[in-house]
Amino acid sequence: MKQISGRPKSLKPVPFRFCPGCSHGTLHRMIAQAIDDLDMRGKTIGIAPVGCAVFAYDYFNFDMLEVAHGRPPAACTGMKRALPDRLIFSYQGDGDLAAIGTAEIIHAANRGENFTVIFVNNATYGMTGGQMAPTTLIGQKTTTTPGGRKSAQDGYPLKAAELIAALEAPYYVERTALDGKKNVVRTKNAIRKAFEYQLAGKGFTFVEVLSLCPTNWGMEPLKAMEWVAGPMQAVFPVKIFKDGGKRL
Repeated sequence: MKQISGRPKSLKPVPFRFCPGCSHGTLHRMIAQAIDDLDMRGKTIGIAPVGCAVFAYDYFNFDMLEVAHGRPPAACTGMKRALPDRLIFSYQGDGDLAAIGTAEIIHAANRGENFTVIFVNNATYGMTGGQMAPTTLIGQKTTTTPGGRKSAQDGYPLKAAELIAALEAPYYVERTALDGKKNVVRTKNAIRKAFEYQLAGKGFTFVEVLSLCPTNWGMEPLKAMEWVAGPMQAVFPVKIFKDGGKRL
């Protein structure tokens, strides 16, 4: 039964310890609410790696597995193949998925594995001090690019949703953002849809979420929201890239 208000049962009754303005708490609630709405709390397994994502096991009130950096897609593959009736998802940041775990995510997507990936893109390495990530924008200052990222030296921001959508096998690929009410609602709906497709056996589903990291960006939360809505979405457009196995 759909829960209208209050803490989702799939969230533990403990306070979040994320930095002020961080979007992880908001995203955790959306995932938990979708699981409650689908009545899957007792049959869900979440898989999180190294990075800020690792704290997920402190907050979700269902089975969580911590795995090596970059390896959630491999763990999800094994879990889903062994337990096909379970709702399996990975919760990964850009350092994990788009750097050390690039090969893992590409090949799992290319095989069309029937699990869901929630990819948190905040354009920086959040937990380790704000270094350049594969998703860092051109000109963006980080602790390892104090003069701003330069394409000639550092390459260009890696667009994970576009890469995944270019493959034949993935069934659903969408990028959303957490910069305001409209996109928050869109994100919630995208997570729910991805889970529903998985439960229907449709195959690989991928939701990229543009998330705030005010601490490492050196911004107040409101300015961080504006940065997501402006410069970040200019590089990473919010849209559905693939639905029903068809590119849009």
